Amino acid sequence: MKADLIATRHAIRAGATTAQTAADACLAAAQSPACQHAFMQLTPEALQRTASQHQVGKSPLAGLAVSIKDLFDVQGQITQAGSIVLKNQPPAKADCLAVARLRAAGAGLIGRTNMVEFAFSGVGNNPHHGTPAAWDGLYDQAVGALGQPHAPGGSSSGAAVSVATGAAFIGLGSDTGGSIRVPAALNGIVGFKNTARLVPTQGALPLSTTLDTVCAMTRSVRDAILAHEVLSARQVPRGLRPLSGYRLAVVKSLMQDGMDATVSRAFERSLNRLRAAGARIDEIDLMELNELAPMMSTGGFSPAEGFAWHRALIERQGGHYDPRVLQRLMRGSGMKAHEYMDLVQARGQWIRRVEAALVGYDAVLSPTTPITGPKISDVAPGAERDAEFFRINGLLLRNTSAVNTLDGCGISLPCHAPGELPVGLMAWHAAMHDDTILQLALVLEPLLQQH
Repeated sequence: MKADLIATRHAIRAGATTAQTAADACLAAAQSPACQHAFMQLTPEALQRTASQHQVGKSPLAGLAVSIKDLFDVQGQITQAGSIVLKNQPPAKADCLAVARLRAAGAGLIGRTNMVEFAFSGVGNNPHHGTPAAWDGLYDQAVGALGQPHAPGGSSSGAAVSVATGAAFIGLGSDTGGSIRVPAALNGIVGFKNTARLVPTQGALPLSTTLDTVCAMTRSVRDAILAHEVLSARQVPRGLRPLSGYRLAVVKSLMQDGMDATVSRAFERSLNRLRAAGARIDEIDLMELNELAPMMSTGGFSPAEGFAWHRALIERQGGHYDPRVLQRLMRGSGMKAHEYMDLVQARGQWIRRVEAALVGYDAVLSPTTPITGPKISDVAPGAERDAEFFRINGLLLRNTSAVNTLDGCGISLPCHAPGELPVGLMAWHAAMHDDTILQLALVLEPLLQQH
C-alpha cells in the first residue's frame, strides 16, 4: 500500500518531501489508465495552489490531495451527481459544509469523482460517464485478470478508485446503504461510516434524508480517524486497550449467508488470527436481522424519499436517467403515506431491540460484503443483464445496509491475502459507538494485514 496521509505529512515536516511533490504524484496517478473514468473533473491548478501554501506540513491535511464525490457542492462547480440531467444547472455558489471543513483543514482538492447516478446502487456502474475499474489499494495492483476489470462498488466508485490508486489520500463520499464501505471492501482500502448525525449533510444532493451519511475512504485507519475528526469537527479519543480488552460478537444469521469461497476463506482466516491474538469473540444469533426484509417490503426509505426529491425531474427528463436507477426510484412512487409512517415506527422499535441485544459488546464483526466484486462485463448496462445486476446489488448492500437501518456506525478493513480478490471485514455497532469502533480498528488493522 502507498504511504498514507499521516506518513506523508510527517515526511513533509521532516523535509523528506514536499506537498508539491506529493501533488504531482497524485495528479500523475489521476491521469493514469488505472484511474480511467474515476474522475468527472480534475482541478490540478487548485491542488497545486493549495500545495504551494502548505509546504511545511503544519495543517491537519497538509495541502495533500482529497477527492470530492460528485454529490457535493464545491463553489464554482456544477454538482451533477453522476447524471446528465443536471449538467445545465448553475455552479454551486458555496462549498457544502463537509468540503468547507476539509478545505479549512488544508485539503488540496484534486477533483470531482465519478459515482453511480444519484448514488442509487452498490455495484458502481455509470452508463453516462463510464465505470472505473476496481484497484486493489492494499497490494497496489489491478483487480482481476488482464482484460477482465472488476466493478468498483458504489455508489462512491470513483472516490474509492482515487484513494486505492494513489490519486487522493482521502475520498469524500456518502453512505446511505453501504456506499462507502462496499467500494472500500472491493478496492482494498479503509471505509468508515460514522453515525449519520455527526457530520452535516448540508450541500450534498440527497438520496434518503433518513439514511444519508457523509464520510470518507482512506488508506489507513489513522487517516480515517483524521478525516472523521475534520468532517465532524470533533476529536476522537485515542484508546490504549489491548485486543483482549474488547468483547466482540459474530453474527451467524444473515451476515454470513451466501458467502462466496474467497470471502468465506478470508473472513474465517481473519477470525482465527484475531482469536490467536487474544480476541474474545462470541457467536450470537441476533435474529432481529431477519426482520429487515419484511420491514422493507414496501420499498424502504431510499426509494420513497428519493422519488420525493426526483419526481418533478423525472417528469421532465425521465428518459435520460440510468434505467436501473429510474426503476428503483419509481418503486418509491407507490408507497402510501401510512406505509411510510409504519416504516418509521417499525424502524425505531427495531433499533431499540437491536441495541438491547448488543449491550455488553464493543463491536460486531462481519464480512463487509458476502461476495467479491463482479466483473464489469457481467453487470454492464443491458436488459439481458438486469436480473444479475439486481441480484449482485442486493448482495453487496445486504450487510452494510443493516447498519444504516440501525442508524449505526461501521468500518470496513481489508483482510484479503496476496492473490485474492479484495475482501473487507466490517466492525460495526449502533449509533454513537464511533470512537470505540475507530479505536478497535487501530488494533485490528495490523493483525488483518499479517501476510
